[in-house]
Amino acid sequence: MGPQTNEPTSQPGQPGPQPYEPWNMEGLGPKHFSGEGRIHPKYGTDGRERKSGFANTGFRKQPTGRPKFKTAEEYAPDSDTMRLNRYLAHAGICSRREADDLIAQGLVTINGQVVTEMGYKVGPGDDVRYAGERLKSERKVYVLLNKPKGFITTVDDERARKTVMDLVRNACRERIYPVGRLDRGTTGVLLLTNDGAMAKKLTHPSHGAHKIYHVTLDKPFSPADADKLKRGINLEDGPVAVDKLEMPDPENPFEVGVEIHVGRNRIVRRMFGALGYEVVKLDRTVFAGLTKKNLSRGQYRLLNEKEISFLKILQ
Repeated sequence: MGPQTNEPTSQPGQPGPQPYEPWNMEGLGPKHFSGEGRIHPKYGTDGRERKSGFANTGFRKQPTGRPKFKTAEEYAPDSDTMRLNRYLAHAGICSRREADDLIAQGLVTINGQVVTEMGYKVGPGDDVRYAGERLKSERKVYVLLNKPKGFITTVDDERARKTVMDLVRNACRERIYPVGRLDRGTTGVLLLTNDGAMAKKLTHPSHGAHKIYHVTLDKPFSPADADKLKRGINLEDGPVAVDKLEMPDPENPFEVGVEIHVGRNRIVRRMFGALGYEVVKLDRTVFAGLTKKNLSRGQYRLLNEKEISFLKILQ
């Protein structure tokens, strides 16, 4: 089955800062004003510089435009039990907010009893019915995507950019989420699932899944820098080291293969950037033993039972 590539084009507007009307003008010089007598966001009415910029000035920060990432380890159910309103949403009845209304109206029964408590936990063996019709528990789904460049790894994006969900729209009826993230310019193996427990374990800092990247740099990679990455380097969020590093083609020093298990944001790009290199291309070839073999860019497939069992063994 092929991917969906509908490309949304709308772009929301960005509200500007709101003016602040000062109550005390004494002791304020020209530097404290920002056009037509408005207090500058860097200074307060007491004339002292504010460390926090916009704090307590009445100005409102403009939105950064960064997407609110929705990934499986955060949003997918992480156990066999789930809240009743979430159960209804995952069964495709309605949204979670609408489910609260249905529950309050007494339209949902569990094991023959009307339940009006939104936070009631539904177990795997419970008989859940809406308007008399029994709801089926959502099956666990695992989709492997060969992500192309230019797609955001999230369920939706407030700036209406293309997301990986556009590519797997027809993969299954269940609501699935990406496991971890690949940034917009990175290609390669991406797993999507509704199995939150597995997703959390695959992305956990202490025993994250191993990942292999094919890295193309803007200049030849030196053996001295290779040794530094193997020993470990310090980044702003702590030390990091690669698990393995190889030069796939001895005749091409611009390309490097690295294996890591840490899952920090843009970690591969930041590692090479700390050594003075720019990553021109970044392709994830392996994630938790899963490869993109026989899978073209933008194409996806469901994992088979053997692959699913292997992922569970990794836990």
